[in-house]
Amino acid sequence: MKKIILIMVVLGTTILDIYAQNNAYLNGKIIDQKSGEALSGVSVYFPDLKTGSITDSIGNYKIFNLPKIKLLVEVAYLGYQQIVQQIDLSVTTKKDFELKEAVTETGEIVITGLSSAVEQNHTPSPISVITPTQLKQSSATNIIDALTTIPGISQVTTGAGISKPIIRGLGYNRVVVINDGIRQEGQQWGDEHGLEIDEYGVNRVEILKGPASLTYGSDAIAGVINLLPPPTLPEGVIKGNLLMNYQTNNGLIGTSLEMGGNQKGFIWDFRFSQKYAHSYTNKYDGYVFNSGFRENNIGGTIGVNKSWGYSHLSFSSYRFQPGIIEGERDSTTGVFTKPIAINDSITDEAIAENSDFKSYQTSVPYQKIHHHKIVSSNNIYLRNGSLKATLGWQQNKRQEYEEISNPKEYGLYLYMNTLNYDFRYHYPSQKNREFSLGVNGMYQNSKNKGIEFLIPDYSLFDFGIFTTIRKSWEKWTLSGGVRYDIRTESGKNLWLDENEERIFTPDTHSDHLFSDFHLNFQGISGSIGTTYRINKVLYTKLNLSKGFRAPNIAEISANGVHEGSAQYLLGSHILKPENNYQIDYILGGNSKHITFEADLFYNRINNYIFLEKLQNSLGTDSLTAGYQTFEYTQGNAHLFGGEITIDIHPHPLDWLHFENSFSYVQSVQDNQPDSMKYLPFTPTPKLHSELRADIKKLGNNLANAYFKIGVDKYFRQNHFYAAYNTETATSGYTLLNAGIGTDILAKDKTILSIYFNADNLTNFAYQSHLSRLKYLDVNNATGRTGVYNMGRNFSFKVVLPIGVK
Repeated sequence: MKKIILIMVVLGTTILDIYAQNNAYLNGKIIDQKSGEALSGVSVYFPDLKTGSITDSIGNYKIFNLPKIKLLVEVAYLGYQQIVQQIDLSVTTKKDFELKEAVTETGEIVITGLSSAVEQNHTPSPISVITPTQLKQSSATNIIDALTTIPGISQVTTGAGISKPIIRGLGYNRVVVINDGIRQEGQQWGDEHGLEIDEYGVNRVEILKGPASLTYGSDAIAGVINLLPPPTLPEGVIKGNLLMNYQTNNGLIGTSLEMGGNQKGFIWDFRFSQKYAHSYTNKYDGYVFNSGFRENNIGGTIGVNKSWGYSHLSFSSYRFQPGIIEGERDSTTGVFTKPIAINDSITDEAIAENSDFKSYQTSVPYQKIHHHKIVSSNNIYLRNGSLKATLGWQQNKRQEYEEISNPKEYGLYLYMNTLNYDFRYHYPSQKNREFSLGVNGMYQNSKNKGIEFLIPDYSLFDFGIFTTIRKSWEKWTLSGGVRYDIRTESGKNLWLDENEERIFTPDTHSDHLFSDFHLNFQGISGSIGTTYRINKVLYTKLNLSKGFRAPNIAEISANGVHEGSAQYLLGSHILKPENNYQIDYILGGNSKHITFEADLFYNRINNYIFLEKLQNSLGTDSLTAGYQTFEYTQGNAHLFGGEITIDIHPHPLDWLHFENSFSYVQSVQDNQPDSMKYLPFTPTPKLHSELRADIKKLGNNLANAYFKIGVDKYFRQNHFYAAYNTETATSGYTLLNAGIGTDILAKDKTILSIYFNADNLTNFAYQSHLSRLKYLDVNNATGRTGVYNMGRNFSFKVVLPIGVK
């Protein structure tokens, strides 16, 4: 461990500044195009360098320690149209900008799935962006919950604390989540295994919808969610902020303190966050016992920004303790019950009391997850090209506690270490042509340290080599690439004695729970796409892509009870890799009165892997160790659908927006009877409509005020995997939401930002089709099956800036 950290530090922080003689700088002034007034607080940022500046009180900016090459710069200010330009720093030292008041944010710079920063409309892949402002104005219990406002993005939930992302009907190991520059690895095959990421530490999100195996390898056949930290501060600045959040439904209390600075190119940023909640409530169930959670995280970044590039070392230590909702009720009253210990060997059930619901301590069963991470991220400019090198180490400890008679003793304990590597060279740009070559992958090792076993001890190794190319003309961009991947997965033998305890020397009475195996998977991925600017208003995109995913360890080898999902899981060594082929077409436009985009897709998946409930010879549920038994199987499938967004902003009422979106996905298995025709966990069609007012300034003391009121209409889902009662239909429902907020100023400086949101204002009782609690036991008192989602919730959020220098 110490050697790993030492290598990262040496690689990340002791690179000699051999290019110091090539220092460049950029300065200028930024004004309002209409009034000519200087604009203070405008961000001028180079994404590929992770460096920038902010204009002073008279609109001036200065950026030092820049390389003498061509780079994309982003000029952004809330309420104004963003400017994205390529600047040749070898000949340009002064650059002034004039900003125009904007109706909508357009021209975002994106980096996901690319070797260098590119304007969003110049990449053919469908990419959605969630800005820092949108994140602050949302009310969520975790980071994935905050992303579901984006059309095409859904979540599989286990209560309020655990969410798993779904992109266009695909999730789990088909979605790669990037955090701190590396893919997050935390046994994400599990139903109730959420992301080990601090919501408050995410500044911006980019979501690539569709196969992204080209740059991220196996598992990215549905897409990528890239969670980006705050940008580094301008040189000479030290500042931070204190965030506080309270939510009424489950008593959520969240706080996060961040401080950062930049002194002569030495950058640093540290954050401490904590969040805890008691049981949530809804109209039908009342308070849902053991649905609370506790979370805390400490993390930071140190590094240097110089003319040769940057070298950053990031770290985080995340802890999460969610209760596991079993839905046990009193058979007569339907009230939730809790487990109690009579003595060391006898347990019973008792009616849960109000103090149990309002407690911030979880009851058994519950999980403890510890996730530690260290990442060295480097970008070195070599002449006019650049070498990006990223090394990461992650350790994930996942423990499950089940026995009320011994609540401190874990049953399942998965202990996993992952080493990530990513090296890519971006060749010098010539005649608007960009070319890059890279290798990346990971080594992973997981061990069982508990007394219960679901998967074997295993090791995994990934290696992928890829190349990408992009050529730009005045209105037209063409890009593509190809990749080759190899993945090996090896599992070890595991025997149990007559007492179901692990032994290492088997005999004739031993149970051979897991057999050793060594499997090799390989695949080719690629994409080719184009963008075309039809005129000043309209643009269009077309992209063809192929993805590859090797079966995960649970799909290959599971053989045991998963307490978190109350299922007995069976894997299969004969599963084949998934391969998918997707076509995306996009037509969009942005005019004075309306902004719109239509994204359509068709996705063909060969060897799609899913869980199927087993039945016995009598036609009833097959039970193993008292649990319903599910087995991984596969077949061919195709998914199709898309998203449509329309924002009406009638000029000259540019502050008024009527935002609408509709998302739809259909997922069908080939050559199957009606009960097996549709894939599990297919999201329902969703219509979102919101009336919104954005007011740049109200008097002398209020700025960036907003008010919004909207509805989310989820349609009935009649397309579900009905075989063996695996899934059932879900009724449609409509949720009414509202929000208001503003920055409070003193002497033209923000001293406080306030955000207030009201979700599910009518307190409507509903069950999401992607809620796992939908399938818990029947409430005998009401006849309703399962547990319902959260009811009415008010969220109060305050952000207090801390300016030191």
